[in-house]
Amino acid sequence: MSERIIFAGTPEFAAGHLKALLEAKFNIVAVYTQPDRPSGRGHKLTPSPVKALALEHNIPVFTPLNFKEEADRAEFESHNADLAIVVAYGLILPERVLNAPRLGCINVHGSLLPQWRGAAPVQRALLSGQPVTGVTIMQIVKELDAGDMLFKKEMAIEPDDTSGSLFERMEKCGAQALVECLPDVLAGSINPVPQNPDDVTYAQKLSKDESPLDFARSSAADLCLKVRGLNPWPVATMTLDDVVYKVFGASELNDEQRAALPDSSDLPAGAIVCTDATGIVVKCAQGMLALTTIQAPGKGRVAAADFARSRKDVFLRGKCFA
Repeated sequence: MSERIIFAGTPEFAAGHLKALLEAKFNIVAVYTQPDRPSGRGHKLTPSPVKALALEHNIPVFTPLNFKEEADRAEFESHNADLAIVVAYGLILPERVLNAPRLGCINVHGSLLPQWRGAAPVQRALLSGQPVTGVTIMQIVKELDAGDMLFKKEMAIEPDDTSGSLFERMEKCGAQALVECLPDVLAGSINPVPQNPDDVTYAQKLSKDESPLDFARSSAADLCLKVRGLNPWPVATMTLDDVVYKVFGASELNDEQRAALPDSSDLPAGAIVCTDATGIVVKCAQGMLALTTIQAPGKGRVAAADFARSRKDVFLRGKCFA
């Protein structure tokens, strides 16, 4: 297509969208991304995934620190773009930049707006127990994630999804949605739909303060969601004998599985019920949780059942997690 498009993005997630646009033969006239950053043991300056892909296709790349300089704003305008597409760029675009392309700027947001505006929409959708999420192609305005909606594409949250696996599938979903709706966006044939302010929810940035698992106060179902939602970062944790373990995998036991276990009526919530082939089984405020993949300090990830067998002196029935 002949319409001139600017693409702005930085991480691998954004590069997947740029790749899809290039494969679909859209005319990308300029790419904006974050400046090269130190990476690896040698702290060598390394281009972003988006920059690396753009250079492979001989697309001009621009890396302003911000758009406070007049020269950077004027340069953006000089591309005479019909549209700018922003995917995980990492910079807030000033109003002059937003208004520079003929059709403005659009964004691929990782939720079904107006749910989960903000920094961590993928993780918050999983943590909340939603069965479905998706992407929204929206017009960018000054207020965070508040622009009119142009296109939505739903995606199921699978029972074994972590935030990591959900991100991988979200990249494909977003790229498909973008390619699918872009011809209509460029033709001006999509009717923008305003977001209903009564339905807005916010996806706060994840914090390491959320990592500890509170078995004594939380249900097994909620803790299972937490383990999945905090994987791969910041990762759920549990503390036993002053040792902090990371928890990468867990599952809620069903009625049949619980019935097959030793009686735990004498145990408080937060106590180890047993260790078996499933993993380390812990009594929760409601239900039981089997810890399936853990990591001790300074060690690699292991199956919790194997680790417990090797440390029978540590994971004893009745011992409680802090």
